[in-house]
Amino acid sequence: MNKMQHHKLFLLTMVLAVLHAAVIFAGFVAPYDPATQNREFAFAPPTKIHFTNSAGQFTWRPFVRSSKGDEVGHSYREDTSELFPMRFFVHGDRYRIAGMSMSVHLFGVDAPGRVFTLGTDSFGRDVLSRALYGGQISLLAGLVATAITLLIGTFLGGLAGFYGGWLDDAIMRVADLFLALPWLYLLFAIRAFLPLQMEPLQAFLVLVVVIGTVGWARPARLVRGVVLSARERNYVHAARGFGASDGYIVWRHILPGAAGVIVTQAILLIPQYVMAEITLSFLGLGVGEPVPTWGNMLNALMQMSVLQSYWWMIAPALLAIPFFLGYQFLGSLWGEQVARVKP
Repeated sequence: MNKMQHHKLFLLTMVLAVLHAAVIFAGFVAPYDPATQNREFAFAPPTKIHFTNSAGQFTWRPFVRSSKGDEVGHSYREDTSELFPMRFFVHGDRYRIAGMSMSVHLFGVDAPGRVFTLGTDSFGRDVLSRALYGGQISLLAGLVATAITLLIGTFLGGLAGFYGGWLDDAIMRVADLFLALPWLYLLFAIRAFLPLQMEPLQAFLVLVVVIGTVGWARPARLVRGVVLSARERNYVHAARGFGASDGYIVWRHILPGAAGVIVTQAILLIPQYVMAEITLSFLGLGVGEPVPTWGNMLNALMQMSVLQSYWWMIAPALLAIPFFLGYQFLGSLWGEQVARVKP
């Protein structure tokens, strides 16, 4: 990998790290609790942040003005008589990070002011706060489901490649079956047999297990190919000659050679599985309200009136795009690096 590619890989990694940090520490970055309702601000548009005062002079501290809505139509106008300076590291709704209760938020305004950076939903809940908290569920689903897929795929692919014979044939025929099935429809079919109404935690666990279980076939085939090649290496034969056990050979000599393939698959599978969670939750088959996820937040766009009038409700999709693009480019760069490594 040349210097330019190293810079690209580093930059992409940093961008993804910042995006993941914003989601992981959503309680700090988000200005409000995702469940806090402001019924008087239903479908309020994104709050305008001002940098010039009424005289047109630039101010170093940005501010927002209070908004007032009419009784129908959710039409809002700014009240120029009230302004609230934007502040950083303010105290607000309590949240928990790593078991610690905190109340400091990255930004906010003094009460009774409100700052809805990405507007509000039908219950007056802050869309930015819900999108950041929802990202925790969606990304965690992708990460856990990917871990399940790679554990199953690595184990079965390793068995098939290392021992071969009838075991290899049996595992690969099952893998062919899973590859032939359209995974999205398979997810729908499996989910259809489960209760429609489930607790959020139960729904999350079912979701990640189902998503993670159906995608093992491709990683298994790739790992099998690496193991088939590695088991014929001279150092493996030498290890056998010294009396090394199968487990020792696989752990010390074969799996390290498959690490590049496994990491590449992880980078590619995480966004796919996040999209699977978004799709199922969007259709009402995943984690439901009031727990936010990117999928169930986008469910509101099924109503044509919302889609036409309140464009900011698409914010979760806009927030997910950088994640998908970042993982795609990172996977391409990492895959090129793995392909250049000489066996």
